[in-house]
Amino acid sequence: MGRSRRDGTGTLTVPEGATVPVEVAASYRARRRGLLGRDGVAGAMLLTPANSVHTFGMRFPIDVAYLDRRLRVLAVATMRPGRLGLPRPRARHVLEAEAGAMAGWGLRPGVVVTVAADPAPGA
Repeated sequence: MGRSRRDGTGTLTVPEGATVPVEVAASYRARRRGLLGRDGVAGAMLLTPANSVHTFGMRFPIDVAYLDRRLRVLAVATMRPGRLGLPRPRARHVLEAEAGAMAGWGLRPGVVVTVAADPAPGA
């Protein structure tokens, strides 16, 4: 994913072979809204830039992966609704998915993921 991140959709690829749809939340408004008010997520949501998340107001537990600037996974945690995650100093991005999904994708600390943005409409 290049330097010019913007809200949109794309594809997240985990080296183990998992490819999942991803929503990119790059604007302040999109990051603030995140997964709040939803009953689930198809694939994952990438919050960028971000180094922490909370689950206040969420309706379901989520997996959270903290990524460094090279999209290397620093840590993975599962958070129930109503929790506050501590900031991760080296994290630059946070990936969110439904609880249990990341283990199925092979996402764990040390893995480097790739994110390819879908073309902008009309491009």
